[in-house]
Amino acid sequence: MKVASFIVNSIRVRLPIVLEWLKKNSPDALCLQETKVPDSKFPWKELEAAGYSAAYRGEKGYNGVAIIGREKPRAVRVGFDKEETGGSRLICAEVGGVPIVNTYVPQGYEPDSERFLDKLEWLRRLREYFEEYFDPRKPLVWLGDFNIAPEAIDVYDPELLDGQVGFNPDEREVLQMVKKWGFVDVFRRHHPEPGQYTFYDYQMRNAVKNKLGWRIDHIWATKPLAEKSRDCWIDLEPRLGEKPSDHAPVVAEFGV
Repeated sequence: MKVASFIVNSIRVRLPIVLEWLKKNSPDALCLQETKVPDSKFPWKELEAAGYSAAYRGEKGYNGVAIIGREKPRAVRVGFDKEETGGSRLICAEVGGVPIVNTYVPQGYEPDSERFLDKLEWLRRLREYFEEYFDPRKPLVWLGDFNIAPEAIDVYDPELLDGQVGFNPDEREVLQMVKKWGFVDVFRRHHPEPGQYTFYDYQMRNAVKNKLGWRIDHIWATKPLAEKSRDCWIDLEPRLGEKPSDHAPVVAEFGV
């Protein structure tokens, strides 16, 4: 089973990139974040023509998540609860019998802001969500834009960036609390080396070439599934193409 995560920064703008990526890579599931489109405008017909079905929840201009499956996503659930709290940032569905939780974690703005505190609370609520609906002894994939680099090797300059949003000790601590529920960082299971990044700021000249990036997009899995992972990698090709997102897809293969 091949699963991927890609923050597209507008599905309507990046649709050609997404369709081409699907054609070249044939994943079983591709999870998108920051689709920036209301449900009525989501391009499901184009995806269907490419051989994929989609479950999605979005809003105009920002946020938005989707799970695109070669098989129709089943048991779709949006948001943290029955009220669909946080629905445009969290969607869950089963693809190929494996539950996938796709999240677009809030960025958080400045560390001394209310929005940063909201980010920490959002992650705490996510831990409760996993406790309520899932079992760490069973297969589960959690992926998406976590908007956090977990370790020093996940940013290009840890001394310079220490304390900034995305590499702040408070949010890294909360992320570890979620991880301790029962997740394995699938990418790090296969690639312990530094210099591997998923986000490259548009405003930094030659960021990809000079490896000025952050690893904030992740694929994590519960131990029973992580042990069946064959590889996990970052595909930089879409980031280097025409009109790219500022993020690159992350891909994982599992022997299920």
